[in-house]
Amino acid sequence: MSGLIGKKVGMTSIFDENGKNIPCTVIEAGPCVVTQVRTKEVDGYEALQVGFDDKKTVNKAAEGHAKKAGSVAKRKVVEFKGFEEDFKLGDAITVEHFKEGEFVDISGTSKGKGFQGVVKRHGFRGSSRTHGQQSMLRAPGSVGAASYPARVFKGMKMGGQMGGDQVKIENLRVLKVVTDKNLLVVKGCVPGHKNSYVIISK
Repeated sequence: MSGLIGKKVGMTSIFDENGKNIPCTVIEAGPCVVTQVRTKEVDGYEALQVGFDDKKTVNKAAEGHAKKAGSVAKRKVVEFKGFEEDFKLGDAITVEHFKEGEFVDISGTSKGKGFQGVVKRHGFRGSSRTHGQQSMLRAPGSVGAASYPARVFKGMKMGGQMGGDQVKIENLRVLKVVTDKNLLVVKGCVPGHKNSYVIISK
């Protein structure tokens, strides 16, 4: 599961060779710095710890950890396994790690929507708009049974906090790789707001 850390720039659309308009997301992918190399002898598994985006305020622990790699402390640090190439401590991994036409998985934190009702949160239809209906248009309706079991079952779909979850979108096609600006253009949408961090996995 090799990959990169990126930052969502925003959405746009491009035309393919057949003139079809394709919605796509632009991601600033890297350059990421290898801040630690996990080995079986020391850590019990093999992985690369990768950092992205410089921190403004740094504590001593983060500063010392980054100094071993000859870098500054990073805001986002993620571990990846299964890199094909051999990277050493302090090496930079750029957007050239990806190629046009290949498929990637992208995970991030979805936009927080706050407290929402059942119509927006779960896609309920709502009550009928006729037969004297006045104040229960977007209400959930009945949530429980009668005197038996005399309770509401766990997992009942109700209003509550929506968004702010870890979401993974699989098999997004890479449409363009702009190496000079470290940009990755993928087909479709990606979780999160603008400037939010995403993890791009091969």
